[in-house]
Amino acid sequence: MSPLLLLLIAVAGVALLLVGVIKFKMPAFIALLLVSILVALAAGIPLQDVAGLITEGMGGTLGSVAVLVGLGAMLGKVIEISGGAQVLSTRFTKLFGPRRVIAALTTAAFLLAIPVFFDVGFIVLVPIIYGFAKALNVSPVKIGLPVGAIMLAIHVVVPPHPGVVGGAEILGADVGWATILGLAFCAPLGVLSYFVAKRINRRDVPMLPETAEQFASFGKSTDEGDTLTKTKAPTSSMVISMILLPIVMIMLGTVGGTLVTAESTEANVLGFVGSPAIALLTTVLVAYYLLGVRSGWSSEQTGKVMDSALAPAAIVILVTGAGGVFGKVLTESGIGTVLAESLSSAGLPIIVMAFVLAAILRASQGSATVAIITTTGLLATAVEAGGFSAVQTALILAAVGFGAFGLSHVNDSGFWIVTRFLGLSVADGLRTWTVLTTVLGVAGFALTSLVYAIVTAAGV
Repeated sequence: MSPLLLLLIAVAGVALLLVGVIKFKMPAFIALLLVSILVALAAGIPLQDVAGLITEGMGGTLGSVAVLVGLGAMLGKVIEISGGAQVLSTRFTKLFGPRRVIAALTTAAFLLAIPVFFDVGFIVLVPIIYGFAKALNVSPVKIGLPVGAIMLAIHVVVPPHPGVVGGAEILGADVGWATILGLAFCAPLGVLSYFVAKRINRRDVPMLPETAEQFASFGKSTDEGDTLTKTKAPTSSMVISMILLPIVMIMLGTVGGTLVTAESTEANVLGFVGSPAIALLTTVLVAYYLLGVRSGWSSEQTGKVMDSALAPAAIVILVTGAGGVFGKVLTESGIGTVLAESLSSAGLPIIVMAFVLAAILRASQGSATVAIITTTGLLATAVEAGGFSAVQTALILAAVGFGAFGLSHVNDSGFWIVTRFLGLSVADGLRTWTVLTTVLGVAGFALTSLVYAIVTAAGV
């Protein structure tokens, strides 16, 4: 099938999805599955393979997302109902002042995102975002957008995140230089994220009814027959410890794993301790005791609080999984790869090619990690033959990452996590989250290109 026809199929699929969700108000879960089937058939995927592809796409996404969203939601609920989010937001507001709270939380998100995958970190911070929004009497979107954006920036250009580490291996880039340059570029992007999000949020964006209801009842028990009286309120340091515990565990597994022999007993133990699912499960158990039972709830009451988080989380899980199905169909159809291979013969400078190819792959199949790995694979031969220095190669890798940063839309599981937790409709998500990530991706590439030009001129 010709690249042009595949492109038209992809565009038609996205357009049909948007019309179904925005104009006809179809449930996003149903619309994503239906459009995925239609695109698969139109792209020539055999009829007998379509059902299996849907299962594979759903299972592949939920295998990593469902456990994290479920545990993260339970942790967030017990922090919320125990009063922990309110305590922390009040403490931060007094410490930094109302005008600086969002900037302070964005700065904290920058640091937290370094060792933690984007989806895990954002889910863990959701109750804090809600608590701060309550304290400031604003929509969670005003706080959540800059926080999510800087966390995603870290995710695509700073090791030890999987896309950039895998891309470095393929290109032969120095991980040390990739880390230094990635952090150096993301620091000004954090500032830009704050101001661009502030401009995007000039108008009030209505929240989805189910999220608005959840936000309105934030900090209150969902069980009217349960008084949930507490003898001891959590301290801000205790709440911070609950947030940092999974991050420290993941960091221990990531950093510690590089200091021991691969496949050794120590490496296996650190890998187990540092896996996101184990880290979150451990934190939920600790919170169950410290924020629940020890603070005056019965074991049954604490269990009810945590269970109450699963119903709202189920919507996020299913829609995210369906987004994974759509991305899987686009990947298997070869739409992104065919377009990228056609473009690779255009003769663009390699730094530009790195950004453009990654952006196309990101837009066409959704996953930033897949876009980075695929793009670096397509560029590997040219980079190897180009005789680039270690710094230049790391800058090319950064350009790939920033290409995979923007254009987060309906085929990206991260799009659904952010928009559903912040209560954004698909249309509002495209106007806010998609625009913000794209602006920051372009800005990141501009910084990368400027440094690349200076380094090349200096012969470094």
